[in-house]
Amino acid sequence: MHVICAMYEQAYDERMTQRKHRLTVTVDPELVEAAHRAVASGSADSVSGWVSAALTDRARLDQQLARLGDSIAAYEAEFGEITTEEIARQRRADRQHAVVVRATPKRAAKAKTA
Repeated sequence: MHVICAMYEQAYDERMTQRKHRLTVTVDPELVEAAHRAVASGSADSVSGWVSAALTDRARLDQQLARLGDSIAAYEAEFGEITTEEIARQRRADRQHAVVVRATPKRAAKAKTA
């Protein structure tokens, strides 16, 4: 019996790029439905794959936010704390240099009636 289990584990490992861990979680019904829709539409291979991709995205986001926090701390250590006035000034500059990508009001109205 032990040999059969070892053979199964070897075959399982050969199909996987890395060892996976089983996880039991409780989630909102809407998320389960979204996962099933993703599988039905073909945008996910399985619910497990969809959840794994979501966890990967979240881990990546957490790492990016940590790096951003480190960068801000390093900047402030060198140049001083970023003030609310500096943030407001940058927001104004960003708005002035923004490029509008929405449809013009005429086109938007035509699209609604079409």
